[in-house]
Amino acid sequence: MSSTDRSRRGAVAGPVPAAKALDTYFLEARAKLLDLAAILDRIGRGADASAALADPRLAKVRQALEVLHDQSGGRAERIQQIFSIEYDPSWERPEPPSQIPNPKSQIQTKID
Repeated sequence: MSSTDRSRRGAVAGPVPAAKALDTYFLEARAKLLDLAAILDRIGRGADASAALADPRLAKVRQALEVLHDQSGGRAERIQQIFSIEYDPSWERPEPPSQIPNPKSQIQTKID
């Protein structure tokens, strides 16, 4: 059975070899890091930059950058947790949206 057949059947393939992952994702990672560096430079050069530097959102970005330096794994999950709101069991469950009628179903055709 080929890997394509296994993926179609829902089988999980093993991890990609490190060298292949690096070859595949290096340019994407480089571009994202350059984007982030440019964003941080814009914030640092902006008017009233000192106020922005104290913003808790930027503190979360800094915290996420620290996680990237950690080699212990699970970085994506840990960074997701930094930007997530803690679960509160007292949250109310949202109501589903009301049914919106399909406008096409309301069009009547007149046949003479």
